[in-house]
Amino acid sequence: MADVKVYDMSGKELSVMTLTDDIFGITPSESAMHTMVVNYLANRRHGTQSTLTRTEVSGGGRKPWKQKGTGHARQGSTRSPQWTHGGVALGPKPRSYRFSVNRKLKRLAMKSALSVKVAAGQMMVIDGLSMNEYKTKTMVSMLSSLGIAGKKAMVVMPEVNSFVIKSLSNIPGTQSALVNTINVHDILKYDYLLVEKSAAEKIAEVYR
Repeated sequence: MADVKVYDMSGKELSVMTLTDDIFGITPSESAMHTMVVNYLANRRHGTQSTLTRTEVSGGGRKPWKQKGTGHARQGSTRSPQWTHGGVALGPKPRSYRFSVNRKLKRLAMKSALSVKVAAGQMMVIDGLSMNEYKTKTMVSMLSSLGIAGKKAMVVMPEVNSFVIKSLSNIPGTQSALVNTINVHDILKYDYLLVEKSAAEKIAEVYR
């Protein structure tokens, strides 16, 4: 079993939480994590890039000169790709880059990413994030107390807490997420994973 320390918002160590090895202590699968990162980035692409072909460029309807006798190479239109202001040959057109990944691979990748963070000592458990006002200073103080000020950190919560979300949004390099919105890309992207204790329990329940 993997053990992680549980802290309060002042950085004081309260207890130790035992995490199940089936989720937080497996042998990471690099190929599964790579596939999910590629999938995440591909699904984010809009695929709206577009160029005009020779049939879509305005003009060029008349043959520029007769076929023979001019000494020039034969040309049918001034909008062919080799002409200035001509169309683009084999250019990009709107398309979807999305591809699907099976559920078994998704779960393996998520467990692998979580296990990487735990093994590296980059996952911290917070007993609770209790805030009743929008206060960036409180979040900065918490990060400093935990010794990760200036580091990239993702805070995972079990449910929406607008006070925490908006307070974190003013701190460069930090992001908030819910248990049902975390993904392999973001887990690996951030240096530290700060997880509320109830969120860690929820993750264990979802991926068991």
